[in-house]
This record gives sequence, structure tokens and C-alpha cells, in this order.
Amino acid sequence: MLLWLLALPVVLSFWQWVRRGHPVVLPFDYGTQREGRRLRALVNLANTLPALLLAVAVLFLAGPRRPAPPENERILNNIIICLDMSGSMSMRFGSTTRFDAAMASARQFCEYRRGDAFGLTVFGVEYLHWFPPTKELSAIRNALPFVQPARMLPWFGGTMIANALAGCKGRLVRTKEGDRAIILITDGGSGDFVGGRDRQIAQELAAAKIRVFTILVGNDGFGVDGIYTIAAGTGGKVFEAGDPGALAAVFREIDQMQKAKFKQVTSDWVDYYRPLSLAGAVIAGLWGLTLFGVRYTPW
Repeated sequence: MLLWLLALPVVLSFWQWVRRGHPVVLPFDYGTQREGRRLRALVNLANTLPALLLAVAVLFLAGPRRPAPPENERILNNIIICLDMSGSMSMRFGSTTRFDAAMASARQFCEYRRGDAFGLTVFGVEYLHWFPPTKELSAIRNALPFVQPARMLPWFGGTMIANALAGCKGRLVRTKEGDRAIILITDGGSGDFVGGRDRQIAQELAAAKIRVFTILVGNDGFGVDGIYTIAAGTGGKVFEAGDPGALAAVFREIDQMQKAKFKQVTSDWVDYYRPLSLAGAVIAGLWGLTLFGVRYTPW
């Protein structure tokens, strides 16, 4: 609504060019010198500068805005770390245990995947969603003192991978945006892959567009065929880590396979005063220079 005030500088400019002022007769007024139209136009232009400065001020008050340059917004990855809590995960793995090494590497993986949402599911014969996918990275760190194989109830003693993956699928399909993936960390085969259950769960995960990356920590070497079937069916991969150093390298490779994606979005409108500032500075400078002589006499 403030733009209506631009009528004021328009009126002032028009008045400047049509007004006659207060003529004073001088001795040379009736001489033979030229009319001085060019000089009059120059003086009128100089006297129009304040009106232009007023127009710039009105535009400033109106608050000029423009859309900010498009930005790249990260597309969320929803990743569930599905962690085996069977008793064998307490076995030595380098200078630590299989479980501790897996959790340490998983925490580092979450740190350099900032912007993604991570969940944690632990399993044995049954599974337990420790927390749903969240961007709050401290959740992994805070879970460490409580999620330990020695602290789990007796029904976490076995390994039922298909059951745990089905539970993770149910959790991931509730997410409304972003890609979905499961990082399965285990040290052996599963007791529920019989009867083609591995192929069935692979088809269900693929239909939900969920990739499964499996990390075999200190592979015990039995019953792992179903793990490879699931990885192949969902577009994932199986990695074997024989020591903590290899485990960290595996997570880095998964980071390359499950790349972060971005989409271009239009950002909000922002104030845009730069052109008006430059125009106002130039007009004010010119007006200051004209005051040294390019003006009508005060009388």
C-alpha cells in the first residue's frame, strides 16, 4: 500500500518542470542573447533529483523483496540398525567384543551421516525396537549402557533374522518420506530361514523399497545363505568384517552405496535493498554536486 506514496515525487517532478517561480526583471532580459533552453533543462533536471530521492525512500519503506536463490535440501534416509543380541555377540573381537565393536562403528557411521534418521532394533529369537528412526544422534550413544547382550532376557539368546527384518519393515513403512534401508549386524545364520522364508522376506522388503546391508561380524560360518539371498533380493550387499578395522571400512563402503540425495527447493523471500541503496547513493551524490551551482537563484 505504501507504493501509492510514489504519487508525491511524480507531482513534485511535474511541478518543477511547469512552475514559473517569481520572475525578476534584469537589465539583460531584453537583450539579444539566446533563450537558454538547455541550461533551463539542466537546472530542472538537477531540481528533480530530490523528488527521485523521495521515490527511492518510498520504495525502501515498501520493503522490496525477492526469492532467495534455490537451495539444495537433503532427502532423508531412514536407516534402522538391526543388531544381533545373541550370546555369541559377546565373544572376543580384536581387543573388544563383537557387540561393542559393532556399536562403536555404528555410532561413527551415524556421525558422518548427519541429516539422516537412524533407528535401533535389537533381536535374538524376538526383536525389540529400542528407538524409532530419529535425527537425534545422541540416541545411539545413550543406548550403549543399556543395550548389552548380558543384560538381555533369555529369549534373546537365539537368532531369528527373518523375524527381526519383518519387524524393521513394519517400522520403516510408517515413514512418510525419504529412502529406506536396514543395516543388519550379525555373526551367523538364522533359525527361521527354512521353507523359503528368506526369499519371502526379501520380496517383501524389495516391494517396500527397503535395501538390506548385512555385516557379518566374525562370521561363524554356518547358515548364512539366506543372508546373501536377502541382500541380493533387496539391492543390498553382504560384508564380512574379521576385525574392528575392517568393520569401520565396511560402514564407509555402505556410506558410498547408500548415498545422500538432494532436491532443489525454492527458499523463502528475502529483503532486497541493494539496487535501491546504490540508486539512492548516486542520486544523493549528484544532488550534492548540483548544489554548487546548477540551481535557480533563491530570488
